[in-house]
Amino acid sequence: MTGDSQSDRSAANEHGDMSDSSELLVSEGTDDAVANALRLRLAAIERAEQRLVAGTYGRSVASGAPIPDERLEADPAAELTVDEAQNL
Repeated sequence: MTGDSQSDRSAANEHGDMSDSSELLVSEGTDDAVANALRLRLAAIERAEQRLVAGTYGRSVASGAPIPDERLEADPAAELTVDEAQNL
């Protein structure tokens, strides 16, 4: 690595104020999207816990059909069969 490219890399890695307001907006948008996805996931897990208590865990909330074990292993909060989820 040449001296110039190494100093450019060091400068890029320094912490400081974002000079481009669009970078801040993109960062905030990304943060909002991640936070929303986490809220949705937590809600799905809470619903799965409620189904577990009610004795309906492992059954589709739409049809009552059994959700295959493989699907539940991949996503323990699954609420629909694969076919039902694909038809949404």
